[in-house]
Amino acid sequence: MKLALVVGGGVDRSGEYAVIPVLLALIERLSRVHEVHVFALVQEPAAACWKLAGATIHNIGRGRTHVRGIAAIRAEHRCAPFDLVHAVFAGPCGLIAVAAAGLLRLPSMVHYTSGELVALRDIGYGGQLNWKGRLSERLTLRGADAVTATSAPIIDELRAFGVQAQRVPLGVDLRKWPPLTPRPRREGPARLIHVASLNRVKDQPTLLHALARLAKTGMDFEMDIVGVDTLQGEMQELLGRLDLGGRVRYLGFRTQRELRPLVESADLLVVSSRHEAGPAVLLEAAVAGVPTVGTAVGHIVEWAPSAALAVPVANPERLADAIHTLLGDEDLRLRVARAAQCRALSEDADYTARTFEALYQRLASCSRG
Repeated sequence: MKLALVVGGGVDRSGEYAVIPVLLALIERLSRVHEVHVFALVQEPAAACWKLAGATIHNIGRGRTHVRGIAAIRAEHRCAPFDLVHAVFAGPCGLIAVAAAGLLRLPSMVHYTSGELVALRDIGYGGQLNWKGRLSERLTLRGADAVTATSAPIIDELRAFGVQAQRVPLGVDLRKWPPLTPRPRREGPARLIHVASLNRVKDQPTLLHALARLAKTGMDFEMDIVGVDTLQGEMQELLGRLDLGGRVRYLGFRTQRELRPLVESADLLVVSSRHEAGPAVLLEAAVAGVPTVGTAVGHIVEWAPSAALAVPVANPERLADAIHTLLGDEDLRLRVARAAQCRALSEDADYTARTFEALYQRLASCSRG
C-alpha cells in the first residue's frame, strides 16, 4: 500500500532531536512493507523533503499550512496514487487528512492522542477553547472513515462527541528501548524522575508542591526533571521558594540515548499532568522496570491500581501521599512495576503497527468494494 501519514512534527531529519520516538517506531515498521509518505506540518519553517525511518518526509512549513498541506498530498498522489490518508494526530492534521482524502476519494483515518477534545480554560489548553477548534474537530470526525485513540479516557471523550473509536496505544520500540527486569531499590535516597516539557498542561507546580510536602515527612529522595523549559524559568524560581534546590535537578532536554540511563536509575516515575492521552514516558519507564505514580490521566487511569497509582489532577497532597505509599512499601512498588511492564510489553511498537495495518486493510477493502 501507499500511505500518506499527516503529523504536526516529531520527524526531525536528525532522527534524534525534535522527534517523537513512538511515532518514529511506527513509521519505521510501516515502511518495511508499505510506501510511506509523511506530511509534517511545521517540523521546519520552510518547505523541505528528506528521508527518515524508511519514509519520505514532506515538510509543509509555515504559511497557509492547511491549503499547502492538502496540495502536497494531492501532488504526491498524482505521481502514484495513495491507498489511504492517516492523520496520526488530530487538530489541523486531522482536518487536512480528511479534506485531502475527500478530494481524492480515498479512505481516511484519524488518531487522537492529545487535547483536541477538551477545553482547560484556566491554562488556555485544548482544541475546544474556541469556535474554530470546535468546528475543526466536528468536521474531522464527520469526515473520517475510522477514528482511533491512544487510551481509554480519550475513547470516552470521543464517545461524548457521538463517535465510536478504537483504542490503539502508541507502543515502545523494544529494540531501541529494551526491557529491564524491575529491580529492588538501592541504598540511599529514593530516585524519582519526571519527564515532560515544562508547560501549563504538565502542571509542574503540582509536582513541586507535592515534593515539598514529601520532604516534610522526612522521606529522603532526589528528583531529576527532564524536559524543555517553555516557561522561562518559572519552575526554577518555584523550586527555590520551596527550598527544594538540594533535592531536585532540572536537566533540560535529553535525547533518548541520554534519557535511558536516567530512567533505569530511577525508583519511580512521577506524572503531574492535567491532561494526557499517554504519556509515552509511562510506557518507556514500564519497559525499563520503573513504576509510575501520577494524576488520573491517559494510561495511568487505565492501569490503576494494579500497574500504576493514580491521584486526582492538581492535588499535590494526594500526589505526595501516593509517592510516599509506593516508596514506603517495596513489595508493592515491585508488584506495580512488574504489572506495568507486562502491559507495556504486550502493546509495544509492533502491536501498534499491526493494529493500524489491520485497519488500513479493512478500510482499503471497503473502499474497493
